[in-house]
Amino acid sequence: MSEWIEIGTIVAAQGLYGEVRVYPDSDFPERFVEPGKRWLLFPNKTEPEAIEFLGGRYIPGKGLYAVEVAGVEDRDAAEALRGCKLFVQKGSRPYLEPDEFYVQDLFGMEVFNQLTGELLGKVSDIIPAGNDLLEVELNQTEAIKAAESEVAETVSVQVEHKDSRRKKRKTPRVKPLQTKKVLIPFVKEIVPIVDLEKGRIEIVPPSGLLDEI
Repeated sequence: MSEWIEIGTIVAAQGLYGEVRVYPDSDFPERFVEPGKRWLLFPNKTEPEAIEFLGGRYIPGKGLYAVEVAGVEDRDAAEALRGCKLFVQKGSRPYLEPDEFYVQDLFGMEVFNQLTGELLGKVSDIIPAGNDLLEVELNQTEAIKAAESEVAETVSVQVEHKDSRRKKRKTPRVKPLQTKKVLIPFVKEIVPIVDLEKGRIEIVPPSGLLDEI
């Protein structure tokens, strides 16, 4: 599916005459309003199939679009598309302004602390908010350090009480490594560098942002 961009999901029928409700996964309204070819992926299928949008409109207060699809002429046919994903081809991307990025391109990019050069981790998600947030899955070495520290503390406690306790010594239990994540506001002041070609993001963390890492 690497040549496709997911733009939304059909979540229900709209009315009685074949329109479908689409939950958008795109910042470009024209994906749902303008007529033209789109691609539809049914659940449990691996290849999308071409469909034709005849037009659409935004449903105020719902965060959804009502879209008319060629050949879908009644509510039953529209309901049959519930749960289907909608795609466009990757080559049909709209023009972006400077400092705008496609969410899909940011996934997996390495994130560095610009002040220290340290690799912090990789982008695992983008969370919409007043300012979007980069969710960064922290480098596993940090989690390993934390686990090793916990083991060292456990062993230290056991040695300290060795002379006063005559019970059989227990092997310290190491908790499974848990993926740690941090949320970083995706604003120019904090994220000054996004280099798509190198797959590299540099951040200037404000005070306190990385204290728990």
